[in-house]
Amino acid sequence: MASDRRGPTNRAEAQQRFGTEGLAPMTRPSRTVRLLMRLVAWVERMNLRYSKVPNRPVHDNATFPWIDELERASPLIRAELDRVLDRQAELPGFHELSTDVRTISQDRGWKTFFLTGYGVSSEANLRQCPETSRVIQKIPGLKTAMFSIFESGKHLPAHRGPYNGVLRLHLGLIVPEATPDELAIRVEDRTCQWEEGKVLIFDDAFEHEAWNHTDQTRVVLFVDFVKPLRFPARLLNWLLLNLAVFTPFIREGTQNQKAWERQFYEAA
Repeated sequence: MASDRRGPTNRAEAQQRFGTEGLAPMTRPSRTVRLLMRLVAWVERMNLRYSKVPNRPVHDNATFPWIDELERASPLIRAELDRVLDRQAELPGFHELSTDVRTISQDRGWKTFFLTGYGVSSEANLRQCPETSRVIQKIPGLKTAMFSIFESGKHLPAHRGPYNGVLRLHLGLIVPEATPDELAIRVEDRTCQWEEGKVLIFDDAFEHEAWNHTDQTRVVLFVDFVKPLRFPARLLNWLLLNLAVFTPFIREGTQNQKAWERQFYEAA
């Protein structure tokens, strides 16, 4: 597991907050979205109550035995990433695909190479990364996968993810040697450092921030997978995650991704 250190508190199970002070909420003004957000908030509380795993910011990798195979495949994934980075300057900023990300990032210091998410896949990008595609399909409950490219000087402010029905995985692929003050991610009261070839699993519904104050690029394979839950939360979570593809957030992101692909591959 990627290295981490505890902050000033040492709670067995942290209390999950349902918002982040100082940031505009990631919502849209329509009535439909407001109703959806109320439903999401109710299901989030069910997810906390019926979780099969501890509700903590950072998870023990031993809880997920399939991680070993993913880590063994990291050299194959890294080789495909290196080819993608031949055109690093042309990759989109995360906020250019998902405009809601503009609440935390408005520059091109956080780039992405999208593979799949919530029932929508980039077939063109997946063809560039066949080994990565093969490996991620073995992740139980896979919901999203992409390369997350954090360029020199980038700092994401404290925020929380929009929904706690998934857990987030980072597989370190390119990680400069650095101190925690220079390169790390803080999840609630835990400060963690990425390691090449190692997995870090955390719950992005806890407040977190990340920084790269080195002079090099950091890249991870960024994956969201379904949080293990008991009934009835498991069913409610399944319904929400499968409805996500119909939301304006996903539809807009899909359109932006397709527009970028046309420009990127026609220029090749």
